[in-house]
Amino acid sequence: MITSPHNPKLKLIRALQGRAKERRETGAFLAEGTRLVEEAVISDWRFRFALFDETLGARGRLVVERLTSNGVDVEEVSSSLMKSISETEKPQGILAVLELASAPIPNHLDFVLILDQIRDPGNLGTLLRTAAAVGAQAVLLPPETTDAFAPKVVRSGMGAHFWLPIHSMTWAEIDQVVQSAGLQSFLADMDGTSCWQMDLGLPLALIVGGEAEGASLQAHKLAHGKISLPMPGQAESLNAGVAGSVLMFEILRQRYLAKK
Repeated sequence: MITSPHNPKLKLIRALQGRAKERRETGAFLAEGTRLVEEAVISDWRFRFALFDETLGARGRLVVERLTSNGVDVEEVSSSLMKSISETEKPQGILAVLELASAPIPNHLDFVLILDQIRDPGNLGTLLRTAAAVGAQAVLLPPETTDAFAPKVVRSGMGAHFWLPIHSMTWAEIDQVVQSAGLQSFLADMDGTSCWQMDLGLPLALIVGGEAEGASLQAHKLAHGKISLPMPGQAESLNAGVAGSVLMFEILRQRYLAKK
């Protein structure tokens, strides 16, 4: 059992909780909680190691058994140490260090999400989770978007990271992906055409801009048009997580109806 706060594994965990630079240089990120670690196991993600404590529930114990049978380095830590390295108010008793990687972008694309200048971790995680739910084939992140593998984003994504290709790219690289796949790019914008009046069944890239400053100049240059949400009520706008999610489900709805 690990009982020392100076243990190298705990030091690595604290480093990975910090800046994106630490995660990139170390080539690892964190997954905390039974469901996230379970999703990583199911997706055959590569583990560095996992830690658990005596408070871990029955479902988590089964995850530990599976990790152990898979040859993953699993160690128990004292509950006080687990609490000290946890970033949640109520730790679930399990935490894993995983290899920093992402699934490859498919060769044939017809639905890609581009998240521009999204800086709120909760919004980014929500958008990733929704993208995975509606079947987006890839998420492309320009330089000004927050790190998709930051702990809070991973927790908000609720397992999306293990199934969805998520790639940080320059705008030139994003443009190449869009052009190569023959995608039409639509920027979510309050002044755009209503999503109810647009054909969203065609191969497309949906661009969602940031909460504070909106979309960047590069995003506007990439866009072939603008798309908006009808809002007859009194709300001035929706946050990026909500607006992007509603638009993604409208894309899914139109494509579902087209198949019937």
